[in-house]
This record gives sequence, structure tokens and C-alpha cells, in this order.
Amino acid sequence: MDVPLLREFIILLAAAIGILFLSRKLKLPTIVGFLLTGIVIGPSGLGLIHDADRIDVLAEIGVVMLLFTIGLDLSLERLSQIKKTFWLGGGLQVAGTTAATTVVLFIFGIPLLQAVFFGFLVSLSSTAVVLQSLLDRGEAGSPFGRVALGILLFQDFAIAPMIVLTPLLGRSDSSLSLVRIVERAAFGAAIITGVVLAARFLLPRFLHAIVRTRVRETFLMTTLFICLGASLLTSSLGFSLALGAFLAGIIISESEYSHQVAADIMPFKDLFNSIFFISVGMLLNLKVIRTETVFILGLVLSLFVLKFAIVFLTVKILRQSSPVALRVGLSLAQIGEFSFVLAAVGRTVGLLPDRYFQGFIASSILTIFATPFLIRFSAVASVKSEKVFRPNTAGQPSAGRANELTGHVIIAGYGLNGRNLARVLKETGIPYIVLELNPDSVREAREDGEIILFGDVSSRVILEAASLAKAKMIVFAISDPQTTRRAVRIARHLNNAVRILVRTRSVAEIEELYRLGADQVIPEEFETSIEIFTRTLEEYHVPRNLTEAQIKIIRSENYGMMRGAFQTGRSLEKIAEYLSAGTVETFYIRPRTVAVGRTISELRLRSEAGATIVAMVRQDQTFSSPSPDFRLEEGDILILSANHQDMDRAFRFLERALTPDKN
Repeated sequence: MDVPLLREFIILLAAAIGILFLSRKLKLPTIVGFLLTGIVIGPSGLGLIHDADRIDVLAEIGVVMLLFTIGLDLSLERLSQIKKTFWLGGGLQVAGTTAATTVVLFIFGIPLLQAVFFGFLVSLSSTAVVLQSLLDRGEAGSPFGRVALGILLFQDFAIAPMIVLTPLLGRSDSSLSLVRIVERAAFGAAIITGVVLAARFLLPRFLHAIVRTRVRETFLMTTLFICLGASLLTSSLGFSLALGAFLAGIIISESEYSHQVAADIMPFKDLFNSIFFISVGMLLNLKVIRTETVFILGLVLSLFVLKFAIVFLTVKILRQSSPVALRVGLSLAQIGEFSFVLAAVGRTVGLLPDRYFQGFIASSILTIFATPFLIRFSAVASVKSEKVFRPNTAGQPSAGRANELTGHVIIAGYGLNGRNLARVLKETGIPYIVLELNPDSVREAREDGEIILFGDVSSRVILEAASLAKAKMIVFAISDPQTTRRAVRIARHLNNAVRILVRTRSVAEIEELYRLGADQVIPEEFETSIEIFTRTLEEYHVPRNLTEAQIKIIRSENYGMMRGAFQTGRSLEKIAEYLSAGTVETFYIRPRTVAVGRTISELRLRSEAGATIVAMVRQDQTFSSPSPDFRLEEGDILILSANHQDMDRAFRFLERALTPDKN
């Protein structure tokens, strides 16, 4: 056994555990912890790892796993749901950043093909860091979060063609010609065509045959075989290992087994992916940072400014508001983890010499370190920018109609909840106006005749344009916690009498929203819990009025019972009392069940299940206290009385099929 490798692997794991624990305490993204681990144990740190080449082998497997899972996520169905942000937004951002970087570097004397490669590196942002920050802040579903994720997803997709093109860019001889590029593109197209054919015809049958073996280990080994086998195939054809894994992921994403594949591969991906980022941190030479501090800081600042400007313009082209563009621009201004993957490919073909490599690694890691703080700053900056980007509502078609409203409802957000509320209000004749930041939703709503304003609900100007002073109620149906908090505070300040109802996803928001001025807060997770226990109690035949009483108790205490905010013993004792008491239920006699054709005495329901038939209904005629000789027919409705346990037994007894010897 290779003892030195085992020793270094144990050192790596021990350091990662400690540093990751500290990183979570400081609320830093996991990828930052991995990079810090590599820096600390690497050659320029404590020097605990002596043979980095061995770790690089494991890191390359991590790259393969990473690209494989990215391919799994890029299903055609998912792309169709975000096609505008994905294709237009992501395409403009990647092309614009690559072009701008190429021009700037070419002006400073970098060869054209090398400048294009650097443009590829700069155009990619960190999906891992940005997504984790959005999830931690509850902003993945906000307008800015959706736009940011759409662009990030395109960047993940773009890594594949970049990996294909990078070896061509590294050719310094005359073999790089238009003919050669066309040949390479045709070869790549042939591979993609093969991927599509395999995805549609061959792989589903193969996976189905494997699944039918019902051996979990076989399915797992098949998954690894497809991932690593595709990587080896593309590598033997002159492409990279990562490209094969990416294509394999896309193939499987179109099968019905993609979710199970993702679940099986995830532990391997997480382990080797962690090693990859640790290995990147090990590459950083701290001496370079000390000797070239000014240059690296200048490079970091230049990267931030360039990427922010391109992303900001891209989001504006998508017709999003300036505050949204500001937040997306600041959030995507870093260099991404896939840039490290691409840098490894570029280094092997001579596009990233050592004199540039350390500068790239240092500046990239610094931009990733700064990202969580930039995302937090972007939330504050978007609020401060309201005066600069103050929306003009005077020319909006709905502005004039809004001034005529009084006693109306203001609906903040035109997603699923907002649309459903608008439909109900329209049917009941209650006046309302909608506020929405998605320009496509606004345009569609206006075409449907809705009174809707484009604008940020946390803007005083927008709230005033919606006649908040004359409104009776404002309902927040948006998935942006920070915007909601600001808007609630402003709405309460502008109209102390307006009723404010807020939907939130997190229980942690409840107390603060009430403190800011909300009258009612509806947390989605607890409303889901209420629905779950309601359905459960129905199965045990608890009367609906008793269930509703429990719901009122929970809501009247601001969901305190579920949050443990007050003593629940008395309420739980009441529920136990209700469950031990009797109840009344109805039972419909279906064809070919045990009650059909029997008299009540023959049925022996009381002796068999402990339930009593207190009445029955036949063709709209009610029979109270039917006699024991009353013969039951299919379609009769029995009114049963029993305690909850016996009621369950009675239902099971009555639902049994008619015995074969019964006439």
C-alpha cells in the first residue's frame, strides 16, 4: 500500500475538517474553506503535503465528477423553462466578457489567441459560491436570483465548447487555419450527434436492463462506468476528460433514471470535488502575493470592474430594472471554479505560462473570497441606488388607472400566488393593482387587461403610484426576503392604517416582519405542516371542526406551537382528548363489498368493529335508527358512530370485497 499517499490524504482530510468548521462559523462558502485548506497545507503554507502530483490525480477525478453532475443538471426541459435568461442573457454575458477581455489584453501586447483564452477564463463566474449565498439569504427565487442563476447556468454549459476550443488556441504553428477549425467543429458536431442518438435510443434500454437486475451496486458501477468511460473516450479522440464526463451527464439527464444517478454519484463527486479545490489552493504561491501585491490587487479591481460592467449591461438588455442589474453585476463579478478547470487545460497546451499562472490563481481566489461580501453589499447598494435609478411611472399605461382606485388591494408579485389572488379578487369584484419587476410578466398581464405597474415594491415612488395612501390592504407574494422587509417598513410608514399581509418561506422572518409593521405573516413551511396534519387527522376521522380549532390555535399564536415558542402541553392534551372521544362518519357502500345484500343484523358491524349504524341514506331518503332487518344495497350511505380506533376498524371491515360464496 502507498503509505505516503495515505498519510498525505489523512492530513488533507484533517485540515479540511478543521478549516471548514471555522469557515462555517464565519459564514463563508464551502469552496472558500477548501481553497484556504489548500493554501494552509500547500508548499507555500505549512508544507504538510510534499507530493502534490499525487493529489492532482485525485483532483482530476474531481473535475470529471464535477462536469458529469453539471451535465445531469442541464436537461432540455430545464433549459426550456429559462430559455431567455439562459440563451440571451448568458450568451451576451459570456461573449461580451470574452470579447472585452480579448481586446484589452491584445492592446497590451498579449497574442490574440492567448487573449481569447484569457477571455474564456474571465467570463466564467462561481456557481457554487453565488448559489450557496443566494440559498443562505433566501434569495434564489427573487428576481435578481433568477437572472443570476440563468446566466450562471449558461456559463456552466459554455465550459464544454471552451474546453474543445482551448487546444486549438494553444497551437502556435501554421496548422491552425480556418480549415482546421472547421474540421474540429465538424468532429465536435459528430460527437454531439452521437450523444443525442445515444441519449434517445441506446442508453435508456441499457439502463433499464441494469435496473431490472435490482442490484444497487450494479447500478452504481454502471453510473461510474458511463462517467469515466465517456471521459476516456473523448480523451482518446483528442478532447479532454472533462468534456466526456459533461456529455455523459447530458446523456443520462434525458433518461428517467437521472435523479437516482445523481443521488448515487453525489458522495463521490463531493469528495473528489473537494480535493480539486484544495489542490487549487495548494498551487497558490504566497511569495507572489507578497512581492506582487500591488499588481494582483490592481488585477482584481480590473476584473471586478470589467465583469460588473458587462453583466450590468447584459441584465439591462434583458429589460430588468437597474437595481436588479446592479445586484446581478456585483454578484457575478468574480472568477469561477470552472476557470480553474479550464486553466488546467490551457496550462497543458502552453496558453497559461507560469509567469501568468500565479497571477491568475491569486486574483481568482481573492475574487472568490470577496464574493459573499459583495453579495451582501449589493443588497445595500440596490437600496441606496433607488434615488439614482428612481423609476418613472408617469408613462406607464396603468398609472392613470391606479390613481382612480380606493379601498383596493395592492398585490406585490405576479407569480403563482399573486396570479391566483388576482383571479379571486377579480371574480369577487374587489379592486386591486399588481406590482411586478419581471417585464415579461408585466407585458402579458397588461395584454390580459390587468392594472399592473412595473417597479420595485420597496420603492416609495412605486408604492405612491399604486395609491398606497388609499389602499385597504397590501399583500406581499414575492420571494425576496430583504425586499419584503424594506417594503413592509416603508408601507407602514406611508400608510399606518393599511393592512399588511406577508408570505414568507422561513419561520425566522416572522417576528421581524411583525416588528416592521406586518399585520399577518404566513410562513409557507408551516402552512404546509398544517395541511399535512389536517390530512392526517382526516384519516383518523377527527371531526373537521376540531381540526379547524387546532389550526386557529396555531395561527393565533403566530405559529408559536410549531416553533416551540410557548408551552404546548395543554394543546396536545386537548388533541389527545379529542382523539379518544367518539366521532360520526359517513360510509358509501360500493359494489361487490361485504355489506351489499346483507341486513344490518347479518352484517354484525357492532360485534365485528365496534361501530353503530345510527342512520342511512338511500336515494335522498333518510332512515333514522334503521331496524336490524333493514337490507343494505350498493349506493347506500351509512351514518356510523364510534370512537376513532373502532371507526378505522369499521371502515376496513366495510371495504372488504364480497366473498365468492355470497349470493
